[in-house]
Amino acid sequence: MFWVAHNESLILENKSVHAGLRTRLSGIEDNEDDTAQGWVRIACDDIDDLGVAGVAKQILDHVGTENPVYLSIDIDVIEPGLAPGTGTPEPGGWTTRELIRVLRGIEGLNVVGADIVEVAPAYDGVGETTALAAAQVGFEVLTSMVKRGMGEDGEGGKKAP
Repeated sequence: MFWVAHNESLILENKSVHAGLRTRLSGIEDNEDDTAQGWVRIACDDIDDLGVAGVAKQILDHVGTENPVYLSIDIDVIEPGLAPGTGTPEPGGWTTRELIRVLRGIEGLNVVGADIVEVAPAYDGVGETTALAAAQVGFEVLTSMVKRGMGEDGEGGKKAP
């Protein structure tokens, strides 16, 4: 949907990021489209080389802190052993803790909206670990939005830079 939005000039200056990618050979044309539109791609493996802080920094550096941001978080970015309730499980994902720490690391973004997709309760186990992970992800996003919207004294209004 974001590729279409860019092609329809709904995204004027592309500051988009795909983070947590695992596809190496499938979707090559998607990578080419991303490059043509100015997307930054961060593979799941990159967290091993960059660390959580490095991944967050790469996102912040590309997106900036003033541009309005829409976060679309695909729950299948999490390792399927930790979040099995998704329609598209793929080994090699981030841990729930890593995703939460990346989200906390990018809390300076000007998030104006978000969604969490690919949660499939029918595939979740009795412990509902995927639902719990999705709820925590939602909590992290919402609290970051609230925190950014609070002034230095805890009142409403944007923080001074």
